[in-house]
Amino acid sequence: MTIQLRKATFAGGCFWCMVKPFDQWDGIHGVLSGYTGGRMPDPSYEDVKSGTTGHYEAVEITYDPGVITYNEILDIYWRQIDPTDDGGQFHDRGDSYRTAIFYHNEQQRELAEQSKQTIADSGKFKYPIVTKIFPASPFYPAEDDHQDFYKKNAEHYEKDRAESGRDEFIGKVWKQQA
Repeated sequence: MTIQLRKATFAGGCFWCMVKPFDQWDGIHGVLSGYTGGRMPDPSYEDVKSGTTGHYEAVEITYDPGVITYNEILDIYWRQIDPTDDGGQFHDRGDSYRTAIFYHNEQQRELAEQSKQTIADSGKFKYPIVTKIFPASPFYPAEDDHQDFYKKNAEHYEKDRAESGRDEFIGKVWKQQA
């Protein structure tokens, strides 16, 4: 039987913090850190960090929809971010750290819009949901030292994540669902 792998692309602030939450699920075949949504072809980390490329730091997830659904992946995504913050995420500030869902087909767009509405209607947030939903555009993988950062640089990753305020936010908003 041939597996039909699919892609899902999300921006949720620092891509280092967006890999591990997806990487641990059955049906996820890979999580790639990179850049998308901007104007510059094949940007570097420094280019994107400068704020001049229009790119978001993002993750491109390759998954088996027979094992994990796009809706399940969306649920994981929403529980990693502050969808009300349009200035970045946690201690990472600037346009490249904003949140966005990049859909790869019409079904993903519809499911993303529905999930965004569900989050908006949930009452968990007192401010509007500002996470944008865009058609997928070219995805440029980040440099090798940014791939699987949480595995290769565990101590640095854990320290950065702890200082960011992300886990505190997740624990407060999602409580037992985190």
